[in-house]
Amino acid sequence: MNAEVLLMFVLGADRAYLYAHPEREFTPEENARYDEALTQRARGVPSQYIVGHQEFWGMDFIVTPAVLIPRPETEHVIETVLPLARSLDKPKVVDVGTGSGCIAIVLANELPQAEICATEISSEALEIARANAARLQFEHRIRFHHTDLLQGFDANAFDFVVSNPPYVGESEEDQVQLEVRKFEPRHAVFAGPSGLEVIERLIPQAQNTLKSGGWLVVEISGTIAAGVRRLLGGWEDVRIADDLQGIPRVASARKP
Repeated sequence: MNAEVLLMFVLGADRAYLYAHPEREFTPEENARYDEALTQRARGVPSQYIVGHQEFWGMDFIVTPAVLIPRPETEHVIETVLPLARSLDKPKVVDVGTGSGCIAIVLANELPQAEICATEISSEALEIARANAARLQFEHRIRFHHTDLLQGFDANAFDFVVSNPPYVGESEEDQVQLEVRKFEPRHAVFAGPSGLEVIERLIPQAQNTLKSGGWLVVEISGTIAAGVRRLLGGWEDVRIADDLQGIPRVASARKP
């Protein structure tokens, strides 16, 4: 699959073109580009960073080493939010730690009446999120904020706080894929020693900025599921949903 992705990148063509033209030969320039791409891939650079793109929820996102690569598991966050948000006329949503902007942009696309904000502590990541919003024509739908989690927002401002925060513990580092450890932004992967550190800060901030009855929806891992459930003590309708592999992946809870 990686070789195919790199071929499409070098030729500027889609998969259908590759299969329709098996006889196609590289020009010298294309051959040089392909060799360079293979060299980077052999070093462990994720193919998404080499080609500069990744699909998420059927949409194409620019990605660079400044942002986490969007993953299929994160689509479960979208699946959790949509049925809840569609019950409101004009839901107010904030995507915390937006990275590439993939969650905020997909929600803007799926919820045309929603008011959507996105926060990001990394200025480099925020540039990518803004670029994705502009090229996908959602720059007027999303208000981006350079801030740490929910700092600076008013109380009772949102119906939904949504996030794919860092949730891997440094103690789990040797279990994380080498290319993730080596090439993806560390601050977007690792939360601290236990993996709960960022979510532990986010939950009380979400409790403050959510309206009564508002929802917090957060991507998690099986390692921290029990800890997240404990931190959500006092919230209502606490749910932990599994991904397709049966791993706890999304925690949701309603503010009383």
